[in-house]
Amino acid sequence: MRQNIASRMDHIAKGSPVAERMAGKVALITGGAGGIGTAVGELFREHGAKVLLVDQAIGERAPQPGIELLAADVTKPADADRAVAFALEKFGTVNVLINNAAYRNTDTVADADLDEWRKVLETNLLGAVNFTKAALPALRTAGKASIVNVSSCYAVRGRQSFAAYDTSKAALLALTRTLAAEEASHGIRVNAVCPGGTLTPYTIGRARTRGRSEADLRAQPKGDTLLKRWAEPLEIAYPILWLASDEASYVAGATLMVDGGQP
Repeated sequence: MRQNIASRMDHIAKGSPVAERMAGKVALITGGAGGIGTAVGELFREHGAKVLLVDQAIGERAPQPGIELLAADVTKPADADRAVAFALEKFGTVNVLINNAAYRNTDTVADADLDEWRKVLETNLLGAVNFTKAALPALRTAGKASIVNVSSCYAVRGRQSFAAYDTSKAALLALTRTLAAEEASHGIRVNAVCPGGTLTPYTIGRARTRGRSEADLRAQPKGDTLLKRWAEPLEIAYPILWLASDEASYVAGATLMVDGGQP
């Protein structure tokens, strides 16, 4: 056993060919129409995985080899069941689930109404529950499977506004720990990443409504991080790739901060 582990780690340290990191795996990714979800899907495909990207607006994207697209609403359990069935029909298995779909509201606790709270929680938390419940039978059958929940650095840090969003992302971390404890015996590792400020279409679009361009965001130092800049979606995708791959085979129930070093 020691020799096998040492051999495997030596193989990883020397650098595997690109296709070997996710070769033979099938990944289902929610929130796949742009930003982090798209970056994860394309990175997984480059590393040998077959990918199903799910999003309400996914029809706006062009299909690519190795990547299937499906329009679905994560808040509907029937859509989650349909997505898993589609992945099984196309690829025969599901090895990886990335719960990335999210809805944002920028109100404070005092200002956000209950309908907005429900919409955020139904997407960000219950959407992950829906897809996890739908995918668990296939993930258990696959063995050595992985779930990665995309939370937020503000799940563990306070800020003004985004009350419902940050609360939902904190709940997602609790869900991650619970699932990790429940599913380890079924061969499923469950972990979470907490991205910091990332240059996604949402971030860029929100800046434009305030009169700031993407170039402005890139040029101005981001003072709340040690690295003093925004992340590119691919910089979030790589840690997700690692957690989803067999390289992270001894990582379970973990929360990985990918936030540029927020003090």
